[in-house]
Amino acid sequence: MSSTKLASKPVVYQDVEHDPVTSVLPNGDIPYTDHEMDADERVIVALGYKQEFKREFSLWTTFCVSFAVLGLLPSFASTLYYGMGYAGTAGMVWGWIIAMVFIQCVAMAMAELCSAMPTSGGLYYAAAVLAPPGYGPFAAWLTGWSNWIGQITAAPSVDFALAAMILAAASISNPDYVPTSWQTFLLTTLIMIIHTFISSMPTKWVARFNSYGSTFNMMALVVVLIAIPAGTKNEPKFTPSKEVWGTITNGTEFPDGVAVLMTFVGVIWTMSGYDSPFHLSEECSNANIASPRAIVMTSGVGGLMGWFLQLVVAYTVVDVGAVIDSDLGQPWASYLLQVMPRKTAMAILGLTIICGFSMGQGCMVSASRVTYAYARDDCFPLSRIWKKVNETTKTPVNAVILNTVLGILMCLLILAGDVAIGALFSIGAIAQFVAFAIPISIRVFFVGHRFRKGPWHLGPFGPAIGGLGVVFVLLMVPILCLPSVRGADLTPDQMNWTCLVWGAPMLAVTIWWVVDARKWFKGPKINVEHVMHGVEAIVDVGVEVEDQRSDQDDAVSKASKM
Repeated sequence: MSSTKLASKPVVYQDVEHDPVTSVLPNGDIPYTDHEMDADERVIVALGYKQEFKREFSLWTTFCVSFAVLGLLPSFASTLYYGMGYAGTAGMVWGWIIAMVFIQCVAMAMAELCSAMPTSGGLYYAAAVLAPPGYGPFAAWLTGWSNWIGQITAAPSVDFALAAMILAAASISNPDYVPTSWQTFLLTTLIMIIHTFISSMPTKWVARFNSYGSTFNMMALVVVLIAIPAGTKNEPKFTPSKEVWGTITNGTEFPDGVAVLMTFVGVIWTMSGYDSPFHLSEECSNANIASPRAIVMTSGVGGLMGWFLQLVVAYTVVDVGAVIDSDLGQPWASYLLQVMPRKTAMAILGLTIICGFSMGQGCMVSASRVTYAYARDDCFPLSRIWKKVNETTKTPVNAVILNTVLGILMCLLILAGDVAIGALFSIGAIAQFVAFAIPISIRVFFVGHRFRKGPWHLGPFGPAIGGLGVVFVLLMVPILCLPSVRGADLTPDQMNWTCLVWGAPMLAVTIWWVVDARKWFKGPKINVEHVMHGVEAIVDVGVEVEDQRSDQDDAVSKASKM
């Protein structure tokens, strides 16, 4: 009966053992399909998965999604409080440079992993494959949950900041209007629902939408970089360089050096979207080259243009305290009104709002692919629902809906005050970078030069570059949990709740692992159709099943006579 089923359509045995990726298939295990596979499908099959998505993302459109997720202009606008508020202009410009050197190390080490294992599971898959024997499932478990927490907080935090900017614009237009927390929550919810519909569309439409949005993001960023220094209304137009680079305005109760390190939360949160090409690699053509290139392009271009934006603001801001403590509740809007004519400020704020919408949608797409990848390996309750690919759109619609519901629930923190909802930004930063660091540290400290590189790699410098990235993350984890005040001034409403809001779920999933999950979770699941027996009968790769069926039937006949 089994032979008849195979013979109903020609099946081609594919030798994927020598494809340029870190394959998980056992030696001699040769998958089979009903068609000849192209290079991209051979790569994903070598990693143990069927090709389920259409590969309609290119290097450019993949870069566009990740750059949209990066969203430099809206990200900077959303986190201006952390850079300028913690350490003033000197903290902004120096903090960005220092942080970017190490963030680039993390990005390049991640790109090397992506080239070797281009699957939507991303870092979670890499941790499982590279970990020492027996530790793969646990490494994947921690990496996956931390990455997932960071991913599902991205869209809510972006959309909250977007809603705050929209309502700030309304307040500027109508000074008598004061937004309430409920209005911010409801507007955030509406934006997330719109993003849900867009992210559930067919892959080609999503790629096109993000391409347009990212192009607009880049154009708007260039316009802002030119418009602010050219149109500033203050005299003198620019702050002296000595003050910009040399004066730290410490807004915390910690030493100046720690205050500068605390500004990194804005940089890390802004620059945490470059892993998107990893998660989109199963939808990208020439994935083991295009996806790592997109990662490095996003980090490099984003880091450079983000620093230019830091310089523009640092040289033009007049009163840091007035920007941070403005009644508008949105430092970017306050800054624009301080340095630009009213109409010009509103125009730039409008550009930022449009870019923020594109960024939130990119975050939703990336998070849905992560949820799908983990559900495919049954990490979640009801995984059979979340891993389903919609037959019409060929996208993980159920995963998108799950993320939206969880995001709306998290946005209830808006009703608890600014400090509580601000935890979403710190959670996204710490959760993502911990997930980045786990597989990179395994690759550096346990695998070393035995790592099987993909076609894009760092050569002999891979371990050193990855090591610098890991050290940076280890330094930043406690820094990201620090409140801005301490001692008697540290009250519940001033507390940095990141350690609780991120640490509690991670502690819970660790306990879950010890108590139960270790018994059934074995890491990424292979779902390709493959041959575990009878491989010796296959002489040449590419021989169709009809040619092999008589050999297999003879073997079965001999066995039955014995």
